[in-house]
Amino acid sequence: MTSLYTEKGEQIPCTVIEAGPCPVVQLRTPDVDGYSAVQVGFLEKKEKNVNKPLKGHFSKSGVKPTRYLKEFRDFKKELQIGENLTVEQFVVGDKLKIHHFGGVGMSTHGQSDRQRHPGSVGQSSYPSRIIKGVRMAGRMGGKQSTVRNIQIVEVLHDQNLILVRGSIPGPKNSLLEIIKL
Repeated sequence: MTSLYTEKGEQIPCTVIEAGPCPVVQLRTPDVDGYSAVQVGFLEKKEKNVNKPLKGHFSKSGVKPTRYLKEFRDFKKELQIGENLTVEQFVVGDKLKIHHFGGVGMSTHGQSDRQRHPGSVGQSSYPSRIIKGVRMAGRMGGKQSTVRNIQIVEVLHDQNLILVRGSIPGPKNSLLEIIKL
């Protein structure tokens, strides 16, 4: 995160997001695939680190291999294979919906010096056991979290960066799904 200052001197907390370039790898059509979707890639990958089926998939579309592939159904814009999606489609003031998987953060269950450690859970001499229903640590971070109506504060076209107002879910350098409202 970073901060921007307005002309009035107000501080705006912002999150910096790298959004592209994302090449269009494949177009799904209802005639062939049974549904319509656009498959895009993100972050180029060395060709030596790509397995043969994916090499064929990327060479068929004429796109350099990417680390991530994602399909988006009901894409509103008409695209061509090999076309790059960049921050050109975003304008300052647009509203976004951002998806990511939520995590634990710094929450604990009783220990001050260690995260994800339960601390003391039982009683002394009576009843000498853990009572049913005591809250304990469990699986966290597997559910997708969504932040809606995030406003774009600034768009840096030359670096493919978007600055959005406030914080977004997920750790640093994680993958996000950005949807323009």
